[in-house]
Amino acid sequence: FREGMKGLVERHFEGKVERWSHRDDGCLVFGFPSMVEVDLVVRDEMHVLVEVKSSVSAADAVELRRVGELYERVTGVKPKLALVSPYVEKRAREIAKKLGMEVYTSILGERLSA
Repeated sequence: FREGMKGLVERHFEGKVERWSHRDDGCLVFGFPSMVEVDLVVRDEMHVLVEVKSSVSAADAVELRRVGELYERVTGVKPKLALVSPYVEKRAREIAKKLGMEVYTSILGERLSA
């Protein structure tokens, strides 16, 4: 799926897709030192962190927000955040909306955004 997304974005939208990894020694994301990884789409000045999961819980939405905060601290760029999943729990949708994330899901047959 990621390779398909990469091909689509790079070919048709002139963006760059890569995996961003960083050692979170400040314990921001999980509360203890850990490696953090997320898909990153960059086009012009826009950076989007994309989490692709089979299902998304409220905790997943909060985790992506923390990853976004870490990314901003490390790079100096405030990213947009997006969740992609066929199933997004109701509470996760509510949290994502409050946090300004875009949610792409097939269960609802629509894109949800803040």
